[in-house]
Order: sequence, then C-alpha cells, then structure tokens
Amino acid sequence: MLSVIPNPPRVALPVLGSEDLFPVRRVYCVGRNYAAHAREMGADPDREPPFFFMKPADALQIAGGPEAVPHPYPPRTENYHFEVEMVAALATGGRDIPVASALEHVYGYAIGLDMTRRDLQDEAKRMARPWDLGKAADGSGPIGPLHPAARIGHPARGFIGLSVDGAPRQAGDLADMIWSVAEQVAYLSAYFELQPGDLIFTGTPSGVGPVRRGERMAAAIEGLGEIVLDVV
Repeated sequence: MLSVIPNPPRVALPVLGSEDLFPVRRVYCVGRNYAAHAREMGADPDREPPFFFMKPADALQIAGGPEAVPHPYPPRTENYHFEVEMVAALATGGRDIPVASALEHVYGYAIGLDMTRRDLQDEAKRMARPWDLGKAADGSGPIGPLHPAARIGHPARGFIGLSVDGAPRQAGDLADMIWSVAEQVAYLSAYFELQPGDLIFTGTPSGVGPVRRGERMAAAIEGLGEIVLDVV
C-alpha cells in the first residue's frame, strides 16, 4: 500500500559512541521543575504538582559536535528565550510505572534547549489558551547526542548551565530538581502509556532570558558535554 503523500521522515537522535540512532516518538516537557525558576516565573514551587506540555518531535534540532549549529530565530516573536534542560530518553514504557523502577526505562540522557517565544506564551497565559505557539516553533528543541545510561549512569547532580556570547546566563545543579527524573516518568505514566522513543525535557534552572540574532548560545551539563548554537 502506497502513501498518498510522501512519508515524513522520523526524527532520530545520534548516540554517542555508536553509528546507531535513537528514533523519537513523543516529546514531553515538564514546567517549572527548579524552585528558583518557578519563583522567577511567578509560581510557588512548594505547592504546585508537576505539569507537562508537549513539543512536536519534528521541532527537535540536532546539535552537538565541534562546530556551532545555526539556529533559526522563529517568526512572530520579539522575545525568544533559552531554557537549558537535561533530556531523558526512554527505551521502554508502560502505564503506572513505580518510582522505584522508573529509571530502568531510561535509555540515556542529552542536553536540550526548550526555546520559547515568551511573548506568545505570556499572551496565551493571560488568555487561558494553550502554549503551543510559544513552545512548539520549528527548531525549538535543540538537542545533543544521547549518552547511554549504561555508560554514564543516571545523572542526579552536577552543573547545568547556559552562556550567551561567553557570558553566563543560567547556572544550576541537577540536584535542584523539584521532581526527579524517576518521579517524572512515574507521574507521566499515570496519564499516558509511555513508549520506547519518548523524550522528557526535565526542566530548567533560573536565569532564562532572551537571545537575539547574531548571538551564540552554549549549553552545558556535567557529564554530557556541551552544545553550541548560533542564532541566525
């Protein structure tokens, strides 16, 4: 049976140390998962349960390697923000996954950016509308190569940060997550049947802010290296 239109390519991530690829199914993103970031966004981290939104898989932009990657500034925004995050990639899924065994489902980890048209997101918040226009722009999910957990374990602490033109903008520690990776996997699995190929962007530390055309972003996580993008 033939498709009536050309089949869209499936997004796949490079795996460090391998020629094999990791095919992506869905991209879940947790909101306000570092206390300081929750406060800078006007929320109370001590009372708010985790919440999630999604990006389309084809909004991912593969980054990494020795050279900077051109990152297109999206249309219809004058306030485009960076948010550095650790990304967890699932090798297996399920429903109602216990926290105690949740990390057994994680294949590996990568550096990611949840790029956000903040002005559109803020407008959506004011009007009680979905965040898609703010969060799901083309290329709004730059991501580096996957580091298999079989090699690096499951990072629970260590530096996470981002600089713009060499000036530090975000700096935190993975240990400052309000909800751990295991808790996020378990929580999500109560609402969705998670599947192999699902990604979870696990939240960003404080310091989010705008980036402009012509500037260079460098995002780093201890043990996962760095990705560099030139905003064009």
